[in-house]
Order: sequence, then structure tokens, then C-alpha cells
Amino acid sequence: MLEALTGTGLAASAGLNAYIPLLTMGLLARYTDAIELPSGWAWVSNGWTLTILALLLAVEVVADKVPVVDHVNDVVQTFVRPTAGGLAFGAGSSSETVTVADPGAFFGSNQWVPIAAGVLIALCVHGVKSASRPVVNATTGGLGAPVASTAEDIGSVVMSVLAIVLPVLVLGVLGVLVWAAVWVVRRRRRRKRERIGSVETRHLFG
Repeated sequence: MLEALTGTGLAASAGLNAYIPLLTMGLLARYTDAIELPSGWAWVSNGWTLTILALLLAVEVVADKVPVVDHVNDVVQTFVRPTAGGLAFGAGSSSETVTVADPGAFFGSNQWVPIAAGVLIALCVHGVKSASRPVVNATTGGLGAPVASTAEDIGSVVMSVLAIVLPVLVLGVLGVLVWAAVWVVRRRRRRKRERIGSVETRHLFG
């Protein structure tokens, strides 16, 4: 089950930032013994791949911290993050790490399963992130965008590292994400009720 937690953590991390989990895996595989990628995923640790991921990450980090631009970025990332999540889950769950010595035993020959699972997990996390940003921007006048984005980037890095080094702790981080999803849903419903109440008041006294 540890390989499943590794893949889940990496996919969830991709839902917050598409490039951080792939870059983390690539760097750790290239420069440390924390993870050993299978031959089919060796391209993740290639120098050119790491350079491209680093450049894309730099663009994402800047764009995600500017109000309005962050919304446009989230729309674009609706396609990128789930794809990265599928790749991250597929690579991570089939790799040997400091805690997983036999990664092939869990999924067997169904190689499409981890990729599909990663796409779904990343898409769900991306949905929560995209839904929460308008709430943050509206309640803070846009000032909360860089703070929220920085917290998401840090969370993505932490989850990526934990998924590889200590995957059991991924369960705790996932719990935080579930809490965040509930908070976003409640907040959006409250704002919707407030808007409806405001409209009804204007009609009543208008």
C-alpha cells in the first residue's frame, strides 16, 4: 500500500502545482538515492526535462500570485495538472524508494490504473484549488492571492517529499485537503446566499 500512498501524494501535489512533484522526483532520482525510477520513467530525471520543468515552474509561480491572472492560469492548468498527476502517480508508484522495495507488486500488469488514478486525484485537488481562489480574492481584495499561492506551493513541495520519503504521512495531508474542500464549499454557499439576499433587498426597497 505504500506505493499507492506515494502515488497518491504525488498526484495530489500535482493538483496544487503541476511541475513540483515531477521536478522533485527528477531531482531526487538524479542526485540522491531516495528514489530509483524504473526504466520507462527515466526521462523524468533527464537534464533537459528538469530544465524545462524548472522554467515552467517559474512561470507558474509568478502567474499564480497575480489576481485575475491566477484565474486564467487555473483554466489553462485544468488540462495540465491532471496530466501531471497521472504521470506523477504512474512514475512514483512504480519506483523504488526509501520505503518501497517492491513497487511492482501492488498494481501488477494493470499499468493504466495508477495513471488514471493520478489524473482523477489531481483533477479533484485542482478543482478545490480553483474554486477557493475566487473566494480568497473576493474576501481579501486580491491581497490574499500571493499568500494562498505561496502556501499551495509549499504544500506541494512538502507533500511531494513526504510521498517519497515517508508516504504514510500523506494521509494526514490528504485530511487537510478534505477539510479545505469542505471549507470552500461552505464559503461559496454562504457567499451565494449573501448575494441572493442582497438582490432581494434591492428589489424590495428599489
